[in-house]
Order: sequence, then C-alpha cells, then structure tokens
Amino acid sequence: MKYELPGSQGEILPNLLGLKTGDEVALAEFEGFLKAEILLTEALTKRTKFNIAYILKIHRLALGHLYSFAGKYRDVNISKGGFPFAAARFLAQTMQDFEEEVLRKLPNTYESKEVLIRDIAVVHGEILVIHPFREGNGRTARILANLMTRKQGYPALEFEKVGEEEFEFYIAAVQKAAEKDYSPMIAFIKAIFPD
Repeated sequence: MKYELPGSQGEILPNLLGLKTGDEVALAEFEGFLKAEILLTEALTKRTKFNIAYILKIHRLALGHLYSFAGKYRDVNISKGGFPFAAARFLAQTMQDFEEEVLRKLPNTYESKEVLIRDIAVVHGEILVIHPFREGNGRTARILANLMTRKQGYPALEFEKVGEEEFEFYIAAVQKAAEKDYSPMIAFIKAIFPD
C-alpha cells in the first residue's frame, strides 16, 4: 500500500534515473537496499554506533542512486491506512529525541538475547512510527534491525517468515509502538529472531 499524501494519485516519484514504471522503480529500490545492506554488513564492527547519522546513511546508500531526497528527512506529511506519521516540520526534533532517548542508550554488547530483542523491537517500532523518509522507511528499519542482530554475532532476522497473517500483527505492533507499548513488537521480533 502506497502512502496517502494530500493531492497525490499514487504516481511514480520523480527519480534520478528517469524510470517511468512501478516495476522499474521497485527493482531499482530493491537493488539499492540489497547493496546498502551488503556494504554496511561488511563494514560492521563491535564499535559501530547506531545513531541518526547511521540511519540517514542507510537510506542514502540504498536510494541515493534513485532519489534526490535519499538520506534526508521528508518534507511532506504522510499517512498509511489512515495512520498519520510524525509531522514533517517536527522530524528533526523527533529524530533528535529518538536518538537521545533510545539510540544513545544501546550497549555495544548484550548480556542476553532477550534484551537485544527488546532493543531491536523498540528501535524498529520507533522508526516505523516516526517514518522519517519520503520512501523506504520499512526497508531502512529492517536493515537496521538486521545490523543490530549481526553486530551481536547472530544471523539476520527472518523477515521472510512474515506472511499475510503475521503482517497484520506487525502493523498492529507498529500502532502499539506509537503508544509506547512495545510488547507486540517484542513478540514479533522474537518470532523472527534466528535460532
């Protein structure tokens, strides 16, 4: 489902490659996110810090070949399924608060898998609620979740397990995260955490 914007008709976003069809754009986005995840995984160390600059870097690496807005906060208000995301004019402050309250408190190493799962759930839920970008928020959040997992020596999360039923639970978990209730997102991340 595409975003709902005032006055939009679901058209193709203007892009740097001049792509005209949804399929062409989808392939270019897919390739960009794949390349970004590979590059960031190869550069990942125990000292990697997940902060605003890192999140912007994920987005820029993934979509910089396609969109001029890659790695920049959106300047339009968006919603999906009637759920409004953070107001564009407050995004810089909202992201700064997210960094202060959540990202800076992430440890370099975890004493337990349960605490790691909780932190991934909180970070993932918050990014999806804030939706800082014009496009690619979910994929950026998934890459970050995978990198948080890999940094601790685990394989990537098993997002491929998410079918239609699980996706509905996932959407409900995001909506609960908007209320600072992370328990559904914790259950979701636990269900796709590698064994």
